[in-house]
Amino acid sequence: MSTLPVALTAPRDLVTGSEFSSAQIRELFHLAASVKARPERYRSALAGRFLALIFEKPSLRTRVTFEVGMASLGGAAVFLDHQGSRLGMRESVPDVARNLERWVHGIVARTFSQSTIEELAAHAAIPVINALSDRFHPCQALADFFTLEEHFRNLKDLTLAYVGDGNNVCHSLLLTAARLGAHLRIATPKGYEPDAAVVAEARRAARDSRAKIELLHDPAEAVAGAQAVYTDVWASMGQEAEAATREKIFAPYQVNEALFALAAPDAVFLHCLPAHRGSEVTAGVIDSPRSLVYQQAENRLHVQKAILLALLS
Repeated sequence: MSTLPVALTAPRDLVTGSEFSSAQIRELFHLAASVKARPERYRSALAGRFLALIFEKPSLRTRVTFEVGMASLGGAAVFLDHQGSRLGMRESVPDVARNLERWVHGIVARTFSQSTIEELAAHAAIPVINALSDRFHPCQALADFFTLEEHFRNLKDLTLAYVGDGNNVCHSLLLTAARLGAHLRIATPKGYEPDAAVVAEARRAARDSRAKIELLHDPAEAVAGAQAVYTDVWASMGQEAEAATREKIFAPYQVNEALFALAAPDAVFLHCLPAHRGSEVTAGVIDSPRSLVYQQAENRLHVQKAILLALLS
């Protein structure tokens, strides 16, 4: 069984993503690279450990990568489907947390409300991992920047343009970029900017890492010369009633061939998936050789395995 890098002193939970310092993220990436290159070294690293997966929302990448990741580390995962009955409806969230802590060694929660994850973490004596909420998606952002570092080698000189809705993915990109010293430009329609409190927190962290954060409304200005261009769906899960309205408002923010052509010659395209070809991105961009969307999806597995090792070992 492999041991964790000595320098990695992980927090107890991954609730917002701000729990990990810049140094801890670097160590997490080092561990993820090791897990990816030599998975056989970690086959029994979490033997005898059990993970509860609580999902209020549908999932492909998140569920599969956590289940496969846990199994490949020698542990096991138990899936709790809460798509028909949200946490807190049948019994209180604190009661769920206090029961699970007696049976399993960690909780992965994919919920509508960020407060649900925070409540689980407050009442469970075991690690709680945010697998997506209405406010943050830390596992995705960590996998995204791991993918960018893998491709470009250096994040300090990298400019990432995010075009679209100031949503949970945008928030997590902000917090992660700020800790890693990247340059993040965000272009959203007016009224759809990322939350001001998250931006303020990111800017505080950016002072130490010398990261640059720009909030813009012009997608062309954000993409110009960028090494990576990122977008996400215009209406997230739970916002289906707004989809038609958002389609009109966000139309100028589509990442199409003309917009992508403004990026650096070696620029890559990123998307957390699932994608709607013809809406936030054209098929010509997402299916091009410069798209890293499936590398991102693969790296969810390796980065989440590193998270599990860090928090459950």
